[in-house]
Amino acid sequence: MPKIAALALAILAIPLAARAEERASTRDAELMVHKAVEFYKKVGREKALAAFSDPKGAFTYRDIYITAFDFEGKCLAHGANASRVGKNFIHETDVDGKNWHVERIKIAKEKGKGWVEYKFPNPAKGGEVEQKVAYFEAIDGVILTCGAYRP
Repeated sequence: MPKIAALALAILAIPLAARAEERASTRDAELMVHKAVEFYKKVGREKALAAFSDPKGAFTYRDIYITAFDFEGKCLAHGANASRVGKNFIHETDVDGKNWHVERIKIAKEKGKGWVEYKFPNPAKGGEVEQKVAYFEAIDGVILTCGAYRP
């Protein structure tokens, strides 16, 4: 009987492990921003923003993607939702009323990079709202951001 119980537990653990594999980590998000900054420096603003907005491109991985915003809150690129590009989100808050855009802009102006935490719909989960931790860096008046959803 113990062998059967152990086998049952092992079988149940497989889907959990597979789901954990689908999520990228905060470290993955940070590395994605570093990659995006280097790419931006290499190819320039126009080509970089276009690449960041490609949902099947090099700046999407598992459930993470690059976004680019200016210091006024306007979305310049979005790897998961092209309808956000060109719109200003300076007044957007999460479900708890937190304005992470203002917080991110403040930190970016003061330090050039940092982390912000907020709740946001996860496109990989059909828009289910989840806790997100995002790393960002400012370059040439653009804030490049990538966030990982918490399990």
